[in-house]
Amino acid sequence: MASLLDAPPQRGARRAPCSPAVLAVILACQLMLVLDVTVILTGLPHIQSALGFSDASLSWVQNAYTLTFGGLLLLGARAGDILGRRRTFVAGIALFTAASAAGGLAQTPSMLLAARALQGIGAAVAAPSTLALLTTSFREGRERVRAVAYYSAITSAGGSVGLVLGGMVTDWISWRWGLFLNVPIGIALIVLAPRLLPETERRAGRFDLLGALSSTLGMTALVYGFVRAGGDGWGDRLTVASFVAAIALLSAFVATELRAPQPIVPLRLFGDRRRSGAYAVRLLLVSGNFSSFFFMTQYLQGVLGLDALQAGLAFLPMTIVMFATGRAAPALVPRLGTTRLLVAGLAGACVGLAWLSRVDAGSSYFPHVALAMVVFGAGTGLAMTPLTAAGLEGVAPTDAGAASGLLNVSQQLGGSLGLGILVSVFASAGGATALAHGVAAALTGSVVFLALAIAVVLLVMRPRGERTALRTA
Repeated sequence: MASLLDAPPQRGARRAPCSPAVLAVILACQLMLVLDVTVILTGLPHIQSALGFSDASLSWVQNAYTLTFGGLLLLGARAGDILGRRRTFVAGIALFTAASAAGGLAQTPSMLLAARALQGIGAAVAAPSTLALLTTSFREGRERVRAVAYYSAITSAGGSVGLVLGGMVTDWISWRWGLFLNVPIGIALIVLAPRLLPETERRAGRFDLLGALSSTLGMTALVYGFVRAGGDGWGDRLTVASFVAAIALLSAFVATELRAPQPIVPLRLFGDRRRSGAYAVRLLLVSGNFSSFFFMTQYLQGVLGLDALQAGLAFLPMTIVMFATGRAAPALVPRLGTTRLLVAGLAGACVGLAWLSRVDAGSSYFPHVALAMVVFGAGTGLAMTPLTAAGLEGVAPTDAGAASGLLNVSQQLGGSLGLGILVSVFASAGGATALAHGVAAALTGSVVFLALAIAVVLLVMRPRGERTALRTA
């Protein structure tokens, strides 16, 4: 974690006072962007009936956001380098806020999906600047350790907070307020950011639009292929065409990055074994985690008969434990080391998901679901801080924006890809006609993702004289 904690501020950055208000702006933005992945999940049955989504297309309410968010994040990071990170941050929040209002007013599936895609673009512009602004706003050592701990806790717990909040507003008012809530928060951030956050030096450069478009379209085609395969079969012409297009587009992305004078993905970032492994582990962890949220919200309402509010509150034990263990993780690093703590966290999350995957039509919320969620949340909270640190380890200040962008790319694309694959598993296991069995099968797939994440840590992220440079008070 040395590079993140000890890196000097970027040249040309004007350091803001290391005040709680500065941290609050950064954390509020990160929470809003992460929360929006899940805030309308508990309202999905209401959205489906109100706007007429099919079972297969319903997953795109989440994927339209996460694909554009993840696919354009690195372009957003480049925009921050060229235009200034505070300026880019404000522009992204403004677009995100306007798209949230449009989504809340949507009257058709296409209108909602378009608004969700625009939210993702706004998030992609704003998100890379949050972690970069954090490192320029807080001095190395104790201040930055605490700021990063809060940031990691918000990132790990934000998705489950969205489930609780989404359930509340859906049951009390309407699912639309899961989107409308972003509007006053976004306006407050737009007003406060120029006053509190430091601006960074603007650098000359070019936007790698071809790389951004080929990667985003390639991932969209890949996810669409998995989703369509679940409903129409692997031999369907459009399914096959989607996978062929995905291979062609992602190959074009790699070729573009090899030739581009200023690629959005500097390939040197993958030169470090631990850092590359951290990106892969984050993708696999989120593939399992966020997909489980999607299916569990349907299980809680469709099988256990909970309403939207009760379903949201059902995630509360997991949310509390996840946040608490995320806050405790920095103090455990000097004792256990980053790799041991990461393996312990992933193992706990894997055990929790394996327990959840045994749900059936006769399961009760307590103890089966509730205790499994607590174990799952504890493991996830422990894993996020060392995983964030490993993804930024050894990064030069000039690559800080791209490195933090890659962390978010792994998170958002992991959610989309994992959900696309597991929607296919869900449909093959019976889908809506055998909901409990389909959810159990999809959660088993989530367990596989986390088991693969543990394997990557053990085989790729091998400790080289375990680094425990994390300094605590």
